[in-house]
Amino acid sequence: MTRIDLANLIFQKMDSEKEALTTQFKNSDATIGYFFIDDLLPDYIVQQISAVFPKAEQMILKKSLREDKYIAAQMNLYHPLLEEIIYAFQDKRIVQLIGEICQIKNPIPDENLYAGGISMMGNKQFLNPHLDNSHDKDRNLWRVLNLLYYVTPNWNEEYGGNLELWPNGLKEKQITIHSKFNRLAVMTTHNNSLHSVSPVVFEGYRCCVSNYYFSKNPLLETDQFHVTSFRGRPENKFADLVLRLDTFLRMNLRKVFKKGIKENPHVYKKDK
Repeated sequence: MTRIDLANLIFQKMDSEKEALTTQFKNSDATIGYFFIDDLLPDYIVQQISAVFPKAEQMILKKSLREDKYIAAQMNLYHPLLEEIIYAFQDKRIVQLIGEICQIKNPIPDENLYAGGISMMGNKQFLNPHLDNSHDKDRNLWRVLNLLYYVTPNWNEEYGGNLELWPNGLKEKQITIHSKFNRLAVMTTHNNSLHSVSPVVFEGYRCCVSNYYFSKNPLLETDQFHVTSFRGRPENKFADLVLRLDTFLRMNLRKVFKKGIKENPHVYKKDK
């Protein structure tokens, strides 16, 4: 299927539930605004998307105290269906519709897939609590929305790998959004949108299709530029101290090197 075929189906589904999704988002907008929608596409299509995900050894492993996951953004190296589903979420109708649901004027999709693309997590892999980088790769636009589409069949909540939102900080209980098959989760990104992915505790891979939307203006008046800023989970105080120092050092480097010391490789270079 082409991105247009997929976008037609996604738009029809989301538009039919626009009122409920808008209400869901408004109920959380005071902290970390979010909504999710189930059964986004016919199951047989999502089964095909899951089936063509690359093997772990064909992806890039990002492993540190901050995170442990597989990612890929150079989509011409993989099955064409993966590129088509990613860019289906960048269809103008869907971008506008999600903007209306989240009350964001003129959101801008990211054709470069900066920190987007596809990701996969297996047993014991995780993503610690963090704030997403505040800007796009050229530091011209503000990151405002994170779209996560889960495509692993029969992925139970107890397997881990679930999205976690921390609207009241790490001292309060998180909101867990199950990374359920055929579920799209959308959340706002700003200076207070702390989120994580719970450790996977299952011998299998949780697969996800990711997109970010940007804007000329930040979501909050108080938003300021920041690098991706990690924290440790509440039960790991030492990791939290190390990661806070890590963020401090990287922020100070950015004051000298506006776009970083080296180019971030997590982008889609279409000329390669």
